[in-house]
Amino acid sequence: MGVPRPVSPRPPLRTRLRVVAGFTFIELLVVSAMLAVLASAVLPLSKVTMQRQREAVLRRGLRDMRTAIDRYKDAVALQQIGGSNVEVGSEGYPPDLETLVEGVERMNDASDTKLKFLRRIPFDPMTQGTEWGMRSYQDAPDSVSWGGNNVYDVYSRSNATALDGTRYDEW
Repeated sequence: MGVPRPVSPRPPLRTRLRVVAGFTFIELLVVSAMLAVLASAVLPLSKVTMQRQREAVLRRGLRDMRTAIDRYKDAVALQQIGGSNVEVGSEGYPPDLETLVEGVERMNDASDTKLKFLRRIPFDPMTQGTEWGMRSYQDAPDSVSWGGNNVYDVYSRSNATALDGTRYDEW
C-alpha cells in the first residue's frame, strides 16, 4: 500500500474558476459603434434603392400610357373605332387620358361593348398623383402646355433630376 495523499482543503482548479456571463461596458461600446457605422453605410444605399424603385414605377406608367395611346391610334386606323368617337383634326389620337380608361364604342358593332385601352390612369410616383403632362399632335415637341386637341404624348410633371442625371419631365 502506498502512502495516502493528503486531502486538500481547497476544491480543484476547475471548480474554482467560474465563468461570469455578460459583457463588459467596453465590449458593449465597441459593438454599438460597429452597428452605428454599418447603419450609416446602409442609409444612403436604401435611399438610392427607393429612388430606383420610384423610377421603375414611373417608366412603367409612361410605357403603359404610351402603349394605350398607340393602341387607340391603331384602332382608329383599322376602323375599329371611328365616327362620332373620333374628332376631326385629332389625327386619330385620343382626346384625353380619361377616354383611354372609359373606352369608346366599337364601330359597326350592334352590342354595347366598349373598347378600353387602360384600366386606370397610372400613378406618378414623382408628383404623388395621377396628373400627367400631355402633348397634342399639334404642339411643339418641347411644349410645356397642352393644346387640348388630342393626346399624342405624356410626361411626368416633376422637374426633379433622376439618378442618371436627366429630368423626369424629359422622359
